[in-house]
Amino acid sequence: MQQFPVQSRIIKGVFFSQEDGQLRIWFKTGEIRNFTGVPESEVVAMCEAKSPGQHYIDRIRKQFQRLAA
Repeated sequence: MQQFPVQSRIIKGVFFSQEDGQLRIWFKTGEIRNFTGVPESEVVAMCEAKSPGQHYIDRIRKQFQRLAA
């Protein structure tokens, strides 16, 4: 997995695998959420967004399949 840089009030780290489209988001609360089928362009858009946390809520949280941790 490749780590993407992100500056966010709620997200501590973003990790993405180009091979299978898996996205792992590590929140500052310690929670980790995993998603599948996420295009790299969506990961880049989240990391570059003015508010990555809001982008996650609006464009990733319910649009992509969440995997059990």
